[in-house]
Amino acid sequence: MSPVASSATATSPSADATPAACANRVNNTPQKLVDCVNKDDLWAHMVKFQQIADANPGADGHPSRNSGEPGYKASADYVAGVMRAAGYNVTLQEYKFHYFSFVGTPVMREDSPTLQSFGLGTEFNPGPVVGSTTAKVQPVAGIVVPATPTPSSASGCATVDFAGFVPGNIALIQRGTCTFAQKVANAEAAGASAAVIFNEGNPGRTGLFTGGLSGDEHIPVLFTTYAVGTQLLTQYVPGSGPVLTVDVQAIDDPNRSDWNVIADSRGGDPNNILVIDAHLDAIYGAGMLDNASGSATILDIAQQLKSTTTRNKLRFIWFGGEEVGLLGSEYYVSTLPADQLAKIKFDLDADVTATPNYVAGVLDPKDGVTLFGRDPGTPMPSSIWAPSAIGRDYGIQYLNSIGQNHILFSSDGTDAFMFQQAGIPASGVLTGQDCCKLASDVALFGGYEGNFEGNIPSTDGGCVDNPFRWCDNLSNNDPEVLTWMSKTFANMVGHMAYDTQVFDSTKPGTGHITKGGLKLAPKPAITS
Repeated sequence: MSPVASSATATSPSADATPAACANRVNNTPQKLVDCVNKDDLWAHMVKFQQIADANPGADGHPSRNSGEPGYKASADYVAGVMRAAGYNVTLQEYKFHYFSFVGTPVMREDSPTLQSFGLGTEFNPGPVVGSTTAKVQPVAGIVVPATPTPSSASGCATVDFAGFVPGNIALIQRGTCTFAQKVANAEAAGASAAVIFNEGNPGRTGLFTGGLSGDEHIPVLFTTYAVGTQLLTQYVPGSGPVLTVDVQAIDDPNRSDWNVIADSRGGDPNNILVIDAHLDAIYGAGMLDNASGSATILDIAQQLKSTTTRNKLRFIWFGGEEVGLLGSEYYVSTLPADQLAKIKFDLDADVTATPNYVAGVLDPKDGVTLFGRDPGTPMPSSIWAPSAIGRDYGIQYLNSIGQNHILFSSDGTDAFMFQQAGIPASGVLTGQDCCKLASDVALFGGYEGNFEGNIPSTDGGCVDNPFRWCDNLSNNDPEVLTWMSKTFANMVGHMAYDTQVFDSTKPGTGHITKGGLKLAPKPAITS
């Protein structure tokens, strides 16, 4: 990973905010709290999360903190232990979810005429269907090679495309026109033992992709690049091959346990609760940027407030299942009794706080846009716009104080989304992930166009949300960015912990709405 220079540097603790002094002091002002948040403490939590992932490989054999796996539960137990030691009232809230994971490493290997193993995550991706076969490849009708300038293939969309198909063979199908589920259903009906669906080959449709399926498939499905598909097509000789081995093994558990870690301060007004949250789970591995970084941010802030009784009660929550659909926060918000939900007056969310090629994002339900599309976020109740802006502006205030620009994100894809939808004002921070950082972002924050993390500069998509790369490790984080963004978040927490504009308010807050210009709207599944 290429280093990316930060345009703002983390400030050192003041003389009266040494670790020893901070250990037990009352941080009853935002400045005191901000001063006590420091890189060494934050990074110590990060190192611990990496150690937990390393010690708890997932079903695929790689370090993992994914929901439903031992590394996630060990992370939850670690956070719970730290918070209990700091004097918080801690509970682990269990919920159930549908868990899926590949077991070992999926295989796509050509046995003849050329012995070749195709690259997982570079040349092929498996669909979430278990199966194993060694069989001849047989192209189906409708393949258009060379590809036309615009999509035109309807390969595999009609049953007639499988006329003459030999049961037991592997169906070679080109992407295009109909859904992948329809193509696979037709392949199954023709007796195929597996389906290989290759990209269509038009501009923008040549590389590796993963298609969405219906969930009713019974044969393994592999998605490949256009180059792999045309290679197999060129090698095809009726009746003899090529011959492929496909092996996809997985665990599919519809009732797997997962947990939210909830830690309440002992003091503060129980009728005026400030929720401070981060998701604890990873996806595709250790999940150190997404979201051990945000988890470390709120864990350090909680420790720095252990000796402080704030006006408003603090509830720190580490949610599970964010990466598989905001499951933990949805469960928490939807099952909390209405009278208890009404006591939550504000939510602050820390979701990714240490991006090497960063943007400094602050969540805003009115003007925030999505990271990937830069489209307007999901519309939220207008009643939360002004009160959300109060917490938001404390983040912007700190960023301004260190000479850092900002950009406004929507809450799409973050746990703040669930609170905002429930009519609870919310803000938070986000520094970006995956790809792509725009030229306009570079003008504001420096760095490079392309990946926010992973290989920099590059446009390969980064480490976080790409399966089979397993590279969202400790080295995928910038400790300087982690520190100043955690201080930004601490300034928001420090102010909202004593706020009276939103808390105990009988009318909408009076925060001003400033224009800005963005988390992550979930990437839509590719279905055709």
